Amino acid sequence: MDRYDQVLVALRRIIRATDLHSKKLSKTSGLTAPQLLILQTLREQSDLTVGEVAKKVSLSQATVTTIVDRLERGGYVYRERGTADKRKVYVYLTDKAFATLVDAPKPLQDNFVQQFQDLHDWEQTMILASLERVAYMMDAQHIDAAPVLDIGALDRNEAAKNQ
Repeated sequence: MDRYDQVLVALRRIIRATDLHSKKLSKTSGLTAPQLLILQTLREQSDLTVGEVAKKVSLSQATVTTIVDRLERGGYVYRERGTADKRKVYVYLTDKAFATLVDAPKPLQDNFVQQFQDLHDWEQTMILASLERVAYMMDAQHIDAAPVLDIGALDRNEAAKNQ
């Protein structure tokens, strides 16, 4: 097999692993990876606004707002206006969210991050440089992306409804 074929197979494996994990997440918890990431962030730290959640998960505020809207409709979160500053609206988990998080599988990027951090600095730099080069070769350097391993639009459930 030519090297370029080996690279394409490796890329396909990454895409497939992401897709399979996304489907497993959806089947077992009913949530997408970005939804689960937001719930986990809210579990780790309370009293967060949508903007603060967006910064913590490295997603745009608009995307997080859409995801939180969906989570709220599903009964996973609720919003509450601040008492000290009425302009701020905080997002909180419901009991349903806490129960879901107990059994939910870990996002795929959690395993990756742990293993990546175990590598030497030079190995991390080599992987990063190689992947950035591959993204460029695929003309993907201008595509906005978040550090969430998931297939499709991060707010795809809403996007599908609006089509």
